[in-house]
Amino acid sequence: MSQDRETGGKRARMADAVRPDHKVMWVHRVGAIVVAVVIAVFGVLGLVGGLSFFDTEGAPVAGLSTNGALSTISLVTAAVLIAAAIRGGRLSSTVMVVIGVLFLVSAFVNLALIGTAYNLLAFRLPNVFFSIGAGLVLLFTGAYGRFVSKLPDDNPYRQERGADDEEPEDAHRQPRPSSRAEADADAAMAEAARAHAQGASDDDQRRRLEAMDSARTHEERRQIWMRFDDDRAEGDGTGPDGPTRGRALA
Repeated sequence: MSQDRETGGKRARMADAVRPDHKVMWVHRVGAIVVAVVIAVFGVLGLVGGLSFFDTEGAPVAGLSTNGALSTISLVTAAVLIAAAIRGGRLSSTVMVVIGVLFLVSAFVNLALIGTAYNLLAFRLPNVFFSIGAGLVLLFTGAYGRFVSKLPDDNPYRQERGADDEEPEDAHRQPRPSSRAEADADAAMAEAARAHAQGASDDDQRRRLEAMDSARTHEERRQIWMRFDDDRAEGDGTGPDGPTRGRALA
């Protein structure tokens, strides 16, 4: 009962920590707004200059080259980033990552088009460097606090995943056996796993490995194995929970 109260209290604290002003959300918003403001200013200055829409030569604006098409795309992109920053949450992160990838793709595609008649966005080398920089900023700030395997308790994306979706911390840790029976079970489990990997496991080993397939921790796998041992001692041959059903191991 006390453990249930502790778990409930921990989840309540985690829920309270998920706020729109959480640090992770602010990193997303600030990153999106900074890039949006820069490219919006660039776009406005380009349109004010009355540039031709698809002029492949372009005109210098704030150290970069632009034309009407690039200025328009810059303003539209800035508007999308501002909207994503206002919305916040997973949408903001996703939009930033997607636009960051598009910036990087645009940089290398337009690098190949410089000096050709297909340079419709009037790119020059400074534009390429800027696109790479802006793309990396959007990628790193958009992915911040989200695309990692181990998230802190107060991370909003951990809340969305759900605590039950994460593996227990000891899922891959093999604790020391506390008795001779547990030590024997661990040795037998290891031998069965080796035999199965080599295609030499017998029917009993395959049944046991199949039953352990859904276990999430080593202790659970050991308990299942030892229940088979208890069943063998009883002599009914049904396995730990009755006849074993389910998919057979290949």
